[in-house]
Amino acid sequence: MFEFEFMRNAFIAVLLVTPLFGILSTMVVSNRMAFFSDSLGHGAFTGIALGALIGIGSEIFGLLTFSIIFALAIVYIKNKTHSGADTVIGVFSSMAIALGLMIMSAGGQFNKFSRFLIGDLLSISQSDLISLAGVFVVVIFSWIFLFNRLLISSVNKTLARSRGIDTQKVESIFAVLLALVVALSIQWVGILIINALLVLPAAAARNVTNSVKPYHVVSVAVALTSGLAGLFFAYELNSAAGATIVVCAAIIYFATLILKSKFAR
Repeated sequence: MFEFEFMRNAFIAVLLVTPLFGILSTMVVSNRMAFFSDSLGHGAFTGIALGALIGIGSEIFGLLTFSIIFALAIVYIKNKTHSGADTVIGVFSSMAIALGLMIMSAGGQFNKFSRFLIGDLLSISQSDLISLAGVFVVVIFSWIFLFNRLLISSVNKTLARSRGIDTQKVESIFAVLLALVVALSIQWVGILIINALLVLPAAAARNVTNSVKPYHVVSVAVALTSGLAGLFFAYELNSAAGATIVVCAAIIYFATLILKSKFAR
């Protein structure tokens, strides 16, 4: 399958993006942020719609800009209001998807952007790979800087504040990293399933690990394995690559769940 340039590009993209999903999903699962990551996909959809409405030439620019603003707004309001986090996220998420659908349906352009719903990994270009490589470097270096602060904040926010950690600032930076990865990946993975790649790797790793380092290593391994296997099966079955990758990740999750139940006995 590597005789084709689009498959070689897709393969490199999987090598770049799946480890990021594996790393970020550890904190998404540990901090119970699955609903938050799902809402970022809805926010990205609205970014596409607003970009088309305003007349921004690049769809990615609209995606990135609105996704980052959307993520920061959720974090800010969540920390300033007495409402539950799930309530605030639910309000933003439902508003975003409704606004996006309203704008697109009014302009009669919905079919033009429907490809973002399921994604197309095989359409990735050389310039897209350069952007992915840049995001990969940014996320890895940011993760090195943020990891201990995020870990302490996820365990106990009061303890983190007593150590001089600005928990809202740390959470905001993490939200921006999530928004970057989601916004850049959504055109290849799809809005409908992007959240699965931010949950399944760490959820599978949690079933078979009991300490921090193995948890992260296994999560990245699950994401990378499901990405490569999904790409291969998508080529063989002529199916959507993003959806096939998620199915592979789900199979690995259920396999680890079975292992967990056996060891528990």
